[in-house]
Amino acid sequence: MPPWPGGPCPVCGDDMPERLIHCRNCRAMLNSDFESDSIEIPAFVPLKEIAAHVTLPIRGYYIPCPSCQRELRINKQFVGRKVTCKHCQAGFRFRLDDPASSNKLALYVYCPHCNERLRMSQKYLDVRIACKACKGELIVSEPESVPDARLESPRS
Repeated sequence: MPPWPGGPCPVCGDDMPERLIHCRNCRAMLNSDFESDSIEIPAFVPLKEIAAHVTLPIRGYYIPCPSCQRELRINKQFVGRKVTCKHCQAGFRFRLDDPASSNKLALYVYCPHCNERLRMSQKYLDVRIACKACKGELIVSEPESVPDARLESPRS
């Protein structure tokens, strides 16, 4: 039999263009040379969402200056080095194991999704959190537990 010549569907009566196999509205077979589909369309099964997150190392700390008590943002690369307060010009050694600097106010990281600097309390270490700006999920860990591949130099 030649392909469907076009015209009204024998089942629903809607006008269908030529060379169709099924009616666009009722899915009735228009060409009698073919048999009905034997394949059943499976039911929709929603998949469980995968909770994806990024684990980040700490980028730096917010601590009070030992002299003037004003807050300073210090990058982690300065741990163990002498730093100078930008407010009172007092110098001190920034050490994490020092009792004076152990009262860190907060720490910070940069969101890998939107590059926003995120300030957070220490209580959120190793806890899944969301970025305030983009809602991207991340986990912040101590520097010892997450190696920072960008800071490592290639070994020769």
